[in-house]
Order: sequence, then structure tokens, then C-alpha cells
Amino acid sequence: MNSRTVAGTVIEALLSSNARRATKFLTDRLTVKASRMHKPHKRNRYNTCVVTIGVPNYAEREFIRRCKQAGEPFPVRKIQLQFYQPKSKR
Repeated sequence: MNSRTVAGTVIEALLSSNARRATKFLTDRLTVKASRMHKPHKRNRYNTCVVTIGVPNYAEREFIRRCKQAGEPFPVRKIQLQFYQPKSKR
């Protein structure tokens, strides 16, 4: 797949859900991430996001290690979504 099409699918997955970050694992040393700058809100009309193409961070390397132990082939088919933490009920 072309890097533009991968970045487009990751951004589309991020904007269509209420997630904070969407990550696509292409190889064990290459990931494509789209992250929201701000939490979506009714007053916030704009969806600003940052696209990162490069090496995985610490948590993503742990995920890759677990995928290899489970025998998951690369590239991982599903885009991994990370959601916002719910507010505490104090």
C-alpha cells in the first residue's frame, strides 16, 4: 500500500470514531499514527490531527512483541484505536 492511502485510512478511522489516536502497524519498525489535538466538543467545530509516520513508541513496541508471540502476521489488518479516559466521578 502507498503511504498516502495508509495515512488516509488512518485519518478516516480517527475522524469516524470518537477515538484519541488511530495506529496502523505496517512492519515491526514502521507505524502510521493519527492523533487528535483536542478532545471533540460541540463548540469545537474543527478536527485538528497530527499524522506521524515512523518508528513505534514504547507502548507500540510492547504491542508488536505480543502480536509476534500470538503469531499475528504483519501488517496488522485492523487499525488500533485508543480512546480518551472517562472522567472520574468525584
